[in-house]
Amino acid sequence: MDIFRTKSVEQSIRDTEDPEHQLRKRLTALDLTVFGIGVIIGTGIFVLTGQVAKETAGPAVAISFVVAGVVCGLAALCYAEFASTIPVAGSAYTFSFATLGEFPAWVIGWDLILELALAAAVVAVGWSGYFTSMLESIGLPLPAAIAGDDPVVNVPAVVVVAILTAVLVAGIKLSSRVNLILVITKVAVVLLVIVAGLFFVKAANYTPFVPDPVSTPRVEGLNAPLIQVLFGITPVAFGVIGIFSAAAIVFFAFIGFDIVATAAEETIRPQRDVPRGILGSLAICTVLYVAVSLVVVGMQRYSRLSTSAPLSDAFTAVGQRWLATIISLGALAGLTTVVLVLLLGQTRVLFAMSRDGLMPRSLSRVHPRFGTPATLTVIIGVVTMALAGFVSFGELAELVNIGTLFAFVVVSIGVWVLRRTRPDLPRAFRAPFVPVLPVVSVLACLYLMLNLPVETWLRFVIWMVIGVVVYFAYGYRHSRAGAAETLR
Repeated sequence: MDIFRTKSVEQSIRDTEDPEHQLRKRLTALDLTVFGIGVIIGTGIFVLTGQVAKETAGPAVAISFVVAGVVCGLAALCYAEFASTIPVAGSAYTFSFATLGEFPAWVIGWDLILELALAAAVVAVGWSGYFTSMLESIGLPLPAAIAGDDPVVNVPAVVVVAILTAVLVAGIKLSSRVNLILVITKVAVVLLVIVAGLFFVKAANYTPFVPDPVSTPRVEGLNAPLIQVLFGITPVAFGVIGIFSAAAIVFFAFIGFDIVATAAEETIRPQRDVPRGILGSLAICTVLYVAVSLVVVGMQRYSRLSTSAPLSDAFTAVGQRWLATIISLGALAGLTTVVLVLLLGQTRVLFAMSRDGLMPRSLSRVHPRFGTPATLTVIIGVVTMALAGFVSFGELAELVNIGTLFAFVVVSIGVWVLRRTRPDLPRAFRAPFVPVLPVVSVLACLYLMLNLPVETWLRFVIWMVIGVVVYFAYGYRHSRAGAAETLR
């Protein structure tokens, strides 16, 4: 039983030329950068900024964003090399199959299913909250049974996922155009927050910049960071430990640049444009995050920040309600693009897994007119609608984070492995300082993972065990790589 059989880079690229399973190449570097910004700027900047400043890091949340951005940057360099070398849909799944083998690739694909599907549903619920709040502000409240904090069915969340699913089915270029319009809107709002907010900043709000560590109920029991439990440290919020705990949480704000890699197969010049899209979107968003976090904690005392809508509420607190309304519109546009690109990433990962036979191969058929995996897109849309409409999520950002960090670890290892096993491959982009950079990336990601709660680790392990069972029950027996090995 060879569960570590690899799929050659050449075979991965040949598979993209099969007419029945061939995605259309329509995207440019600008499209990819906009996709990256579209998914990165969303929940993190409009929601998490206030939550982690108030509960975990204080004004030093800006440092937490820098830490998370640096860790992402290390992984981004590895992603850029892989995506330019293997321009095939599937991102970390495809990269793992070419370097570590089928079973590790399945594990990472299963991990990405958790990350992307759950994140899309969670953000759709957040979109519904902003949409409901806006309708209430203009005198059109929705019934509690279909919207609000505890609806029977979250109808706005279901509707937005349905619309975005239809956009994705209609074609990748249409998706990129819709995304571009929404990204321009929300970046303009973010810049408005930074510029307008500077007029209301008070220096006193930055003191103390790193609040003294305190023990709080939020970080006790299963909510305590794993690293504090392992080393017998009294669970605390704030202080230096709080900065790194916050970095592990705001990491959710950066999720998305890796999704750019899932669109490599649909890019006109992937060897050049995918690295530009990945690194460009990450750099722009890191600067914006740090600037916004500094402005918000300067406008309002960190202990008084809102955890649900910190940006708009900060302007309301200084008497600028009209700006708060504009920010809410920006948040709505921002969350829409996040859902759109998360759904895109999810379909491309499952498309690659289906094309390899690890999932039913019929799911990877491409629509003859639209050039997209229409059937798979609809199935994922329906599942996401069910999750967003009927499941109450609570705080699940950490669960999405651990899945992403695990993917980063595997990709960082894979770059080093591929350099050793296939030094002959043409690489349009080469990550610098290999193997030092991949090793540092792995260690940084593992450290952030250890700062996530014990409860998150338990849920993650349960999900991965289910994935192992599914692989041996279906994936291993239907694998195309396994069938090819048998013929040899």
